[in-house]
Amino acid sequence: MTPNLIVLAFAPVVILLAYIWFRDKYEKEPFKMLFTALLFGAFSVIPILLVEEFFMEFLPLFSGTMQVFLHSFVVAALTEEFFKFVFLYLLIWKSPEFNEKFDGIVYAVYVSLGFAAVENVMYVFDYGMQVGFTRAITAVPAHFLFGVTMGYFVGLAKFYPERKKRLIRAALLFPILLHGVYDFILMMGHPFVLLIFIPFVVFMWIYGLKKMKTLSAQSIYRNDFTVEEDLLKKL
Repeated sequence: MTPNLIVLAFAPVVILLAYIWFRDKYEKEPFKMLFTALLFGAFSVIPILLVEEFFMEFLPLFSGTMQVFLHSFVVAALTEEFFKFVFLYLLIWKSPEFNEKFDGIVYAVYVSLGFAAVENVMYVFDYGMQVGFTRAITAVPAHFLFGVTMGYFVGLAKFYPERKKRLIRAALLFPILLHGVYDFILMMGHPFVLLIFIPFVVFMWIYGLKKMKTLSAQSIYRNDFTVEEDLLKKL
C-alpha cells in the first residue's frame, strides 16, 4: 500500500475522531481510554469477519431482494453493530471514566471508527484510490453516525438504570436499522432506490447531530446544568 493510500484510508477517520473529541466540550476523556476504544473497535473486526463469513455461506439459498435484505441487515448490520456494542460495553460500562451521558457517544464513536479504520484499509488496499475517496465521504461518516446513535442510548441507559433494558435494546436496534437501510440502498443499486440515498444520509446527519446536542446540553460539568424534564419524558 502506497503512502497516499494509507493517508486516504485513515484521513476521514482521524478527522471524525478529532471532531467528536472537540464536541466533548465539558470534560475530555483520557487519551488512554480513547486509544483503548479505538483498539477495541479494531479488534472487533476479527469476530465480525468470522461471523460474516459464516452467514455468507447461507446467502446463496436466497436470491434477489431477499438476498440483498439479508446481506444488508443480517450479515453486515447485525453482525457489525452487535460486536461493536459488545466491545463498547466491555470497555466502558463499569469504568469510572463513564461519568456522564455524552461519554457514551464519545466512546461508541471511537469504537465504531476503530472498526471503520481497519475496514477502510482493507477496502482501499483491495480496490484503490477511487473507492477510498468514495468511502471517505460515505462509509466512514456512516460508521461515525451509527456510533453516535449507539452511544446516545448507551449513555442514557447508564444514567437511567430503571430504563436500562429498553435503552440497551435501542442501543442495538437503532444502529442496526440505520446500518441495514444504508447498506440495502447501496446494495440494491436500483436507480429508484438510490434516489433516497442522499435524503437518508442527510436524515442520519440531522438525527446524529441532534442526539449529540441533546446529551452535550445534559453534561453535569456545565455550570448551568439542570435535568431536562422533556428528555426524561421521552424515555
